[in-house]
Amino acid sequence: MGNQRGTCAEDVMVAVWIAVAAMLLATVTLAAVMIVNAFRKRIIAEEIFLSTLPAGFDGFRILFITDIHRRRLPRALLAPLAGKVDAVFLGGDLTEKGNAPARLAENMKLAASLAPAYAVHGNHDYKANTALADNIVRGSGIRLLMNENVFIEHNSQRLVLTGMDFPKQGGKKGYAPLPAAPSRGTPYCRIILVHDPLWLSGQEAVAADLILAGHTHGGQVVLPFGLQMHADPFYRTYNAGMYSIPRNDGSGAEASLLISRGFGTAHLPLRWRSPAEMHVLTLRKESNI
Repeated sequence: MGNQRGTCAEDVMVAVWIAVAAMLLATVTLAAVMIVNAFRKRIIAEEIFLSTLPAGFDGFRILFITDIHRRRLPRALLAPLAGKVDAVFLGGDLTEKGNAPARLAENMKLAASLAPAYAVHGNHDYKANTALADNIVRGSGIRLLMNENVFIEHNSQRLVLTGMDFPKQGGKKGYAPLPAAPSRGTPYCRIILVHDPLWLSGQEAVAADLILAGHTHGGQVVLPFGLQMHADPFYRTYNAGMYSIPRNDGSGAEASLLISRGFGTAHLPLRWRSPAEMHVLTLRKESNI
């Protein structure tokens, strides 16, 4: 009997140690997968059809990158895009507190070498040495937009790019008013570049054809049962990907909204079910027929 009890106890201990080892292996494997996803270097190519797009902009290509944080932009992947994209849009969180200025300078120099580049602030840009970071961004030749419009010209036609600055004090109510756009008497297409799509929840109307945003990281680590790191209910609907939203400007039209999962990570370099991404967006003239 004693030997049998001893054998049973040993069997239980072996089973426990096997279970513990299996749990440890699963944890290590999961962590490895999350790290790999956090450092993926993928470009998503997609077409965006806009009815108001000037015919001269049909085929206009935008490299859209947001939420770089402290990652190094991949030169081997991006350098071949020089001359193949017409503009570079940077959607904020270009850096973060503790990131080396040399890393930011290297990233901005690469982005500016590909095509005319435009950027907006994100929340982490205001947690860093903002004055130094802004000097680096502007010194690289990138146009930093702070609640302003700029015309982009292509094939003797133009569209309007509006850059909305992230409020220094944070919060969705701290944004400046949307800059007035040109009169509808002069047909135009308008793109809004804003870091946090939550900006939309504070707008009664959005006079835009395309809105590009980031900030959400697509949840970064997407938990089961619909749990997410963002508390505001807005993000349960608008988290990552392409959406159509009503403009509410009396036109009856809708705007396209793209929320990128971003290239970098916030806090820990981990991603689960939301891999890092950049975008090459080809604008297409949508037929009204």
